[in-house]
Amino acid sequence: MRKAKHVAELLVGCVMLAGAGVVVADWPQWRGEHRDGRASGFVAPAEWPKELQSKWKAEVGEGDATPALVGDKLYTFTRQGDEEVTTCLKADSGEKVWEDKYDPHVTVKGPDAEHGGPRSSPAVADGKVCTLGVGGTLSCLEASTGKVVWRKEASKDLPGEFPRFHVSSSPIIVDGMCVAHVGGNGKGEIVAFDLNSGSEKWKWDGDAPGYASPVVMEVGGDKQLVEMTEKNVVGLDVKDGKLQWNIPAAISGRMAYNAATPIVDGDMVIFTGGGRGTIAVKVEKSGDKFEAREVWKNADVTTQFNTPVVKDGSIYGISNTGELFCLSEKDGKTLWSQAMPGGGGGGMMRGGPGGKGGPGGPGGPGGPGGKGAPGGKRGGKGMMGGGGARPGFGSVVDAGNVMLAITPSGELVAFKPSDKGFEEVAKVKVAEGNVYAYPVVSGNRIYIKDQNNVMMYTV
Repeated sequence: MRKAKHVAELLVGCVMLAGAGVVVADWPQWRGEHRDGRASGFVAPAEWPKELQSKWKAEVGEGDATPALVGDKLYTFTRQGDEEVTTCLKADSGEKVWEDKYDPHVTVKGPDAEHGGPRSSPAVADGKVCTLGVGGTLSCLEASTGKVVWRKEASKDLPGEFPRFHVSSSPIIVDGMCVAHVGGNGKGEIVAFDLNSGSEKWKWDGDAPGYASPVVMEVGGDKQLVEMTEKNVVGLDVKDGKLQWNIPAAISGRMAYNAATPIVDGDMVIFTGGGRGTIAVKVEKSGDKFEAREVWKNADVTTQFNTPVVKDGSIYGISNTGELFCLSEKDGKTLWSQAMPGGGGGGMMRGGPGGKGGPGGPGGPGGPGGKGAPGGKRGGKGMMGGGGARPGFGSVVDAGNVMLAITPSGELVAFKPSDKGFEEVAKVKVAEGNVYAYPVVSGNRIYIKDQNNVMMYTV
């Protein structure tokens, strides 16, 4: 019975391309169906072309949010002028189906001003699309028409504060609820709203949000929401939002800007970010209580602006120094690292006077790597160096028999999943503008969102 249900769910989430025999799977939210960076239904070609075939390109607006793909529709969340816009496109042609616009009453200013559009990715489930804007506006729309089901505005329905570098956490739809981490400046709350009515189901008044996104795990038959807050990694009961366990998020006791989502693999939670390295904990249930017990930590390898992927006992990601790496999931040991082909730079923040420049990355949209960037506010660590030299940006996707990495300069790199060393399979240019969104991989299609456009390629 369980097996039959699982097969049915897979069939519902997939579409057969007419006459092509290619399974097109959904990518309905941040990091894919299970928020694990895994794409299903993709088979790498025996021989990669020098260029991918471009099928269509549509200008949708500014933003770093990854599009959501469900069935034959693609949903983007961007900024156009003074408005935040959700757009529904036909996935096979890029033709606009509908769009919803609203005034977020927030303009991104300061060190992250180059990223004025949404960073939070839309979540699509149960016929609804949920988005969370840079200033904290939470929306729920009808997926078929774009009609507003409900909308919660910052300062009116939600806390008026938001993180220093604006909202980055993506909402999640689970068990008929839209759950979002809102607030900022030291105070926040994780709130669950009924997907259909917008009524509050539960709320956890705890830490302020960081820049990571929540993910669901199951332990001892209980479903939990795992979130990295400003200070901790926490597990909340999905039913009522009660805190089940928490563990400090910093290895060294010092927190830093972090946008890496916790990685869930069975009863393991792996988290990373800033200057704190990478740490793995095992969540165990004893009686009616839960405990997160440290299994290992690697203080040498850390990511800050991307979330690693677990595949076959190995962890693949892009380090803060701009290198692709592979760690052992069992003990956290570094198995190999390799300079990111095509450049792993692409600064989040503009440089400024003062401070000593950080080390150069291997390249990015600002130009080739090499010498340290001119100083910024935290130039001693290269945190705010100018010229696009800040490494560590990009995304890695498990695409079956290959791993796919996208660089901010628009290079798509295919490499073999191996714990023995890096082996490049292909490298193709897929965008001219800066790319900070995940590549959405489905069947023989790859959707790319650059600074202002979304494109569909076929392999």
